[in-house]
Amino acid sequence: MNKDFILLPLFLIFLLSLNSCNENKNSVFELKQGDLLFQNTGSDKIDNAIKSVTATSLSKSYSHVGLAMQKEDKWFVIEAIPKKGVTLTSLDQFLNRNKTKFNKYQTTVARLERNYNAYISDAITFGLERINSPYDEVFAWDDSSYYCSELVYKMFSSQRLAKDSMPFITNPMTFNDSTGKPMLSWVNYYQHINHEIPEGRIGTNPNLIASSPHIKFIHDYDN
Repeated sequence: MNKDFILLPLFLIFLLSLNSCNENKNSVFELKQGDLLFQNTGSDKIDNAIKSVTATSLSKSYSHVGLAMQKEDKWFVIEAIPKKGVTLTSLDQFLNRNKTKFNKYQTTVARLERNYNAYISDAITFGLERINSPYDEVFAWDDSSYYCSELVYKMFSSQRLAKDSMPFITNPMTFNDSTGKPMLSWVNYYQHINHEIPEGRIGTNPNLIASSPHIKFIHDYDN
């Protein structure tokens, strides 16, 4: 048999494989309405304290979460952050404020299961209606201020979703270390704001949101 007839199919297979690799390499991630953006916000004492007492077997390193929305072809993140409260932050600002010393983002995207798509529009509306609400520095559950994961949770719990259909759960909060004693960082924090530690009260946190079986992590932002 002519060697050319043998080599030609192999050459075509190689070209197709090479083209496929290039397409995958050059493919651009597309954010969608309602995507969750999780951040490891660094080495601040309270950020580390949050991660220390909220780590789960599925998620250990997140201290912040927001929800993506598109407005006039531009992307924003609805989030609750200290000093500003509930705010609409441009995606670029959200990503760039959390770079490492190696100029890398620390932001990961997760997407809800399809059956929650019908609730995303109302979730966004809930968040937008609360823009400029104060940040919940006490981490309470029953007031008109919000911390980041509380806002995300209530974007969905405010809708007609049965409790067993909620994409996220709540847990009794703890501010204790592995020995069962309050962490010094939290003791100092609550002394500073002149409030008792809300040990055992219902709440949520970014790592608990990230551990939901109803979301899938799909993208890591990188430079």
